[in-house]
Amino acid sequence: MPTLIRLLVALLFLAGLGYAALFALTIFVDPGEKEITHRIPARDLVVDGGGAPERPLAESLPRPETQSTEPAAQPTPPAAPAADAPPPAGAATDPLTDDNPEDDLPE
Repeated sequence: MPTLIRLLVALLFLAGLGYAALFALTIFVDPGEKEITHRIPARDLVVDGGGAPERPLAESLPRPETQSTEPAAQPTPPAAPAADAPPPAGAATDPLTDDNPEDDLPE
């Protein structure tokens, strides 16, 4: 019986050391914070089954809540189309029906 009690006391002591080490880690170690972005390919957001979903899955997902100490990055403006590129489908090609106010300025 004394050997069993000695074994239990030794195991309790080791368990106490383990808990003390974990407690010390929570008190003395600061993991820091950083913003994490994980891109999900669009093909992974498509519902299987061949049919289009009633509402795209990307719209039904909640917006991510990120907290960062760094200032927000400025969005990059969209690239201008090339001068020799054809106008996009549905664009006005007749100069009389063009609603661009910059074209109305005198030269």
